[in-house]
Amino acid sequence: MIQAIPNISEGRRENVVRAVVDAIESVSPIRLLDHSSDPSHHRSVITLAGDANAIREAVLQLFAVAIQHIDLRKHDGKHPRLGAIDVLPLVPLGDTPMESCIDLARKIGAGVAESFNVPVFLYEAAASAPHRRHLEQIRRGGFESLRLKLLEDAWKPDYGPTHPHPSAGASIIGARGPLIAFNVNLSSHDLDIARHIARRIRASGGGLPAVKALGVRVSHAGHHGVQVSINLTDYRRTPLAHVITTVAREAATRGTRVAGIELVGLIPADAVTGNTSDTTVRNLIRPDQILEARLARCETRRGRASSGTP
Repeated sequence: MIQAIPNISEGRRENVVRAVVDAIESVSPIRLLDHSSDPSHHRSVITLAGDANAIREAVLQLFAVAIQHIDLRKHDGKHPRLGAIDVLPLVPLGDTPMESCIDLARKIGAGVAESFNVPVFLYEAAASAPHRRHLEQIRRGGFESLRLKLLEDAWKPDYGPTHPHPSAGASIIGARGPLIAFNVNLSSHDLDIARHIARRIRASGGGLPAVKALGVRVSHAGHHGVQVSINLTDYRRTPLAHVITTVAREAATRGTRVAGIELVGLIPADAVTGNTSDTTVRNLIRPDQILEARLARCETRRGRASSGTP
């Protein structure tokens, strides 16, 4: 069993997101676990699981629909992006070895390039060179700088042409361990405060290990103001509760506070169990946001469907 979490550069048009989700669900062996959209980031995150063949077929269906509807030349989201289907991480579940995800990343990358003429970079455990391992290295410069980037020998894609797809840019596909993505909303409209906190906590600036962070301004139904958008790449090194309390402390030193927390996608159960005594984390995570619970619920539905039980 492999988990795939495609991130597409569309978070405002519900009909487009629905069409992409329908395309994924048309692959009958696939388990669609979750999808969520953020209009400020102009991005949707979809979580699915299945065996390698089902994942590959579902991703190719996703690309076929998303490329028809997403044009990065008209895209203005807050989140950094390189492509219409921006990034596709593959995560091993259970006893599945990382090598299976690496092999699948290569097969999907080759298939995407051949079928859609989209340049593909491999990243994390599937990376073909050290300077391509981290997502932010590949994405640096964004869609707007992609044409010139692809002309450099160091940034020739792993698959596909050495020029961007006109509207879909390029895609980044790889294999990695579990990651927790979440946004911490602040009771402030001062973007400098959010950026200051992001610099203080991210690992690249000497902050918390395994933390990546950006300060952004957002405006959507849940929050109007600024937020710290965070990727926790290894919750065993830095517990989720520690990241949240550190952000809260930094916010207090700048005269503001945490207004709310938005979890993006699903979270592994053991990332929660280690923090069950922490009120902030306990209030943050709903049972249906835990990966294993969502998988179990999906399997129950599939079992009922196959047996004809309502």
